[in-house]
Amino acid sequence: MGILEALAIAMAGVAAGTINTIVGSGTLITFPTLLAFGVPPVTANASNTIGLVPGSLSGAWGYRRELRGQRARVVRLGLASLVGGTVGAVLLLVLPADAFERIVPALIALGVLLVLLGPRVSRWVARRHGDTVGQRPDARWVTPAAAASGVYGGYFGAAQGVILMGILGIGVDDSIQRLNAVKNVAAGLVNAVAGLIFAVVADVDWMVVALIAVGAVVGGQIGASYGRRLPPNVLRAVIVIVGVVALLSFAV
Repeated sequence: MGILEALAIAMAGVAAGTINTIVGSGTLITFPTLLAFGVPPVTANASNTIGLVPGSLSGAWGYRRELRGQRARVVRLGLASLVGGTVGAVLLLVLPADAFERIVPALIALGVLLVLLGPRVSRWVARRHGDTVGQRPDARWVTPAAAASGVYGGYFGAAQGVILMGILGIGVDDSIQRLNAVKNVAAGLVNAVAGLIFAVVADVDWMVVALIAVGAVVGGQIGASYGRRLPPNVLRAVIVIVGVVALLSFAV
């Protein structure tokens, strides 16, 4: 791997860490980047998942103030996410590699669609919750829905954050920033358990992991500290462009 390739992967990690902390979907940056440099799809997915774990932890730490008073919710949804992430990771390893290659375009397309729908989800959540902490208990279906989201995240993960924000926005009566903090923890746990499984039994490119990890840690702090000031439409536009390019590359 040349210096320019390594730099490009590290910068993709920075972008993914930033985007994951703010809205999710960072995989739509790193995964196509790895494919562009010739990393096999399954290896790219496993390496990317492990590499993004430190960035998820970095982003969650950056939102620690918004996590106060949510211990029970975080524990409940965190356990559901761990179970779902485990199932998703096992599915990736059990199913044939060519099955993953066939389904990846559909998953990327789903991720791009969810990113495009993200603003509508955010506006709906804002209208429903406002800026105050609600008093109603969480809907009962939120926990199994978070587990299902974890299955998707463990298998591929692109736009899992958008899915989680939709689930939390509909079923949890709380402010947007506090929901985003829970989202960062849940998505981080999915990446962590899937990454642990991949590290033990999957084909992993550890140089790629290191480059993405370093970049994602930096990106996680950028997202937590300054990301709220960045135009979200610009970030979404970049994600959509990269996702469309990835779809075209698979088609060709």
